[in-house]
Amino acid sequence: MEDKLNKLKEYLQMETEISFEEFKQYYGELIDSLNSDFNEMDQGACLQARFICSIVKANGETRAHRNKANGKAFKKMAAKCSFWMEAIDHRLKKEGLTQPAIEAAMAEFNNNM
Repeated sequence: MEDKLNKLKEYLQMETEISFEEFKQYYGELIDSLNSDFNEMDQGACLQARFICSIVKANGETRAHRNKANGKAFKKMAAKCSFWMEAIDHRLKKEGLTQPAIEAAMAEFNNNM
């Protein structure tokens, strides 16, 4: 997840939006990673993945409203990220974290962007 987090930082510092194709590729790599590695991820990687999903979800929702041509695809990407956020939250709570602790970790990631 570290490489995806670093790429996200790079995207967030850009002056312009990335293209739909680049967004789709980043999203695809994120989902592939989650599908293959989720069960082996440690708590830190889960928190990173949750943060990344939250940013991709928010961007997907925003772009869905502005981009009619790809709106449906953006909505699907946002929905899948929402699913993963819930799955990660569920796992982290099973491991003993509280929702406020998860939110505090998300705020910390946000402050470090």
